[in-house]
Amino acid sequence: MTKKLLLTLCLTLLLCACGKTDSEDTLKNESDNIETDIPSTDEVETLPEKEVVTIDFEKPFDSTELSTEKFEFSYGVAKDGQPHSISVDNQTKFDDWQANTLAWDNKSEGKPLYLTFDCGYPYEDCVPKMLDTLKEKGASGTFFCTMQYLEQAPDMVRRMIDEGHIVGNHTVNHPSDCAALDTETMISEVKGVHDKLVNDFDYNACYFRFPGGTYSEKMLKSVANTGYRIIFWSLAHYDWDPEDQPGVQKAFDTVTSRLHPGAVILLHTTAPDNVAMLGDFIDHARSQGYEFYSLDNYKHWN
Repeated sequence: MTKKLLLTLCLTLLLCACGKTDSEDTLKNESDNIETDIPSTDEVETLPEKEVVTIDFEKPFDSTELSTEKFEFSYGVAKDGQPHSISVDNQTKFDDWQANTLAWDNKSEGKPLYLTFDCGYPYEDCVPKMLDTLKEKGASGTFFCTMQYLEQAPDMVRRMIDEGHIVGNHTVNHPSDCAALDTETMISEVKGVHDKLVNDFDYNACYFRFPGGTYSEKMLKSVANTGYRIIFWSLAHYDWDPEDQPGVQKAFDTVTSRLHPGAVILLHTTAPDNVAMLGDFIDHARSQGYEFYSLDNYKHWN
């Protein structure tokens, strides 16, 4: 009887030992042989933690007493490493308005630069080449897109998001004079692009740029009331017409000569000259001690 029990126990143990499936062995062996291209910690660029900004288009706001005076944004030509007085005055006004608006960073230490791009419509292969350069240089940018761009170049928008760039809101129809709009129309211009980004790209935008820089206190504060942060610029050049480019060297010389700490740089994605000089511009700015920051790095919102 004892011998039979011992024999039964031995057979049971043997069967259990053989019960491991071939698939389990295969999974283990295959996982051992997987080659990963995950970079080491030293190779990973440190990105700012993404802040969750609440956008609410239904938030009550009384704009009836706000000025409808039209402003056509101007920034002045910076030189000698200093912003033009117009840019200084712009930011002083926006700070006084307390409406979460940035044209020039007058609060951060060091020599920060913010690369921003206006994407009104796709033009040739400008955007993919710009994205290639930003990836190569490890620099981030903000791309302000119209509805036209979102609809005609969804693959590029997806790439912007996937590669860690910010996609900003540049209205549905790119109105030439936002100061002349009523509040309902202005908000619908913003909401249309916002909803498109949420529905098609699962992306919540929180940065807005007025087309052409035309605005009024009423329109600006109405947009800011939704939670959007308004972005203008303190450095730009004549680049928006793809058929009338200044030349690569002139574009490079103009932009580099206007560098100043805290500059918000505006470049158009319809400019082949911007594409050609972007890499050299980034290298030059860094050689002068400047650092390229994401707008998410800016920590002085209201």
